[in-house]
Formats: sequence, structure tokens, C-alpha cells
Amino acid sequence: LFRNFTTPEHAIEYEATMDRVVGHIEQCSIPTIAAIDGACTGGGAVIASACDLRIATRSMRFGFPIARTLGNCLSAANIARLTALLGAGRVREIIFTCRLIEAAEAKQIGLVSEVLETSELLMERVSQLARSLMQHAPLTMQATKQIQIRLAAQQVEDRDWIVKCYTSEDFHEGLDAFLNKRMPDWKGC
Repeated sequence: LFRNFTTPEHAIEYEATMDRVVGHIEQCSIPTIAAIDGACTGGGAVIASACDLRIATRSMRFGFPIARTLGNCLSAANIARLTALLGAGRVREIIFTCRLIEAAEAKQIGLVSEVLETSELLMERVSQLARSLMQHAPLTMQATKQIQIRLAAQQVEDRDWIVKCYTSEDFHEGLDAFLNKRMPDWKGC
């Protein structure tokens, strides 16, 4: 997909599509639960952050190593979503350093509500939680979601940075390096 990015419109459309997809998850009228087992990075981490609840196994690692790999950026909507979830300082830290948050820390900082030992226990717990939520007042859950979304909504222009990152020499270098399993040679342009 990224190999075919040759115009600013490709970058804008990609991030707009991601924002629409993730926005649909976030706007879902019923509670959403992310079951995280193993690496949850990049787009997967964005999707998990849009879910209402996140439960993980001990093998969970969450983050955005894009400053080390592709050299792209997240949209303003995704930065805002992550900032609301993790705080501005932690978002900068994990993106700048490419550090992945492990399960124990994720539980401590409220990124996940529970950490389980195995994949089987994770799926059992997610099913149990989903059945429990089905017994609760739908309007209470919908109102909570919508009010939080409204409180967090701030229209921030991000197209300039999306275009700059996705059309840069660094992005093409990062993509080539990622696909060829080598370290990128960043130039800052």
C-alpha cells in the first residue's frame, strides 16, 4: 500500500480512511472491548485505543515505533485519542523513543483494565465481560461514550504534517528499510 504513495492526496486519503474506520469503532453504540495478546503496535494500537475497554495478556506490548520504522505520523484525531488515554507527555515519550508499553505498566497506567496469563483466559474473560455489559443500561453507556467523545473533540489541522511525513524521502527510506529488514538512514527531509 505505502509503496504506491506518490502524491499528497495518497497520504491525506490514507489517514482520512483510518480516521473514519477508527471513528466508527469509537462511535459504536455498544461497548467495544480490545483483547490484546502480544504486539499491539501502529494501526492495531490505534484501534485498541479507540475501544472502550482493553484487556491483555502478559505478553502484550503496545506502542508506535514509527519514528524508528516508517517515519510517518499519526493523525490529529489519533494523537488526541491517545493523549486522552495516556497523557500528552507519555504519548510523546512512547512515539519519540519507540518504546513499547508492556502489560504490567499498561495496567498500572490504566491503558488496560486487566492482565491475564494466557490467550485462552483472555478470550474467556472478554466473553464474560461482554455478556455482563449486555445486561447494563444501553443509554447510560451510550451517553457516557458520546459525552466523552464530545469533550475530547477538537478540530486540529493535520494535513500539512501528514503530507510532509508521507511524501518525504524519509518515509520512502523508512518503508524500504522496514520491508528489507534494515535500519533506515534518516535525512530529515
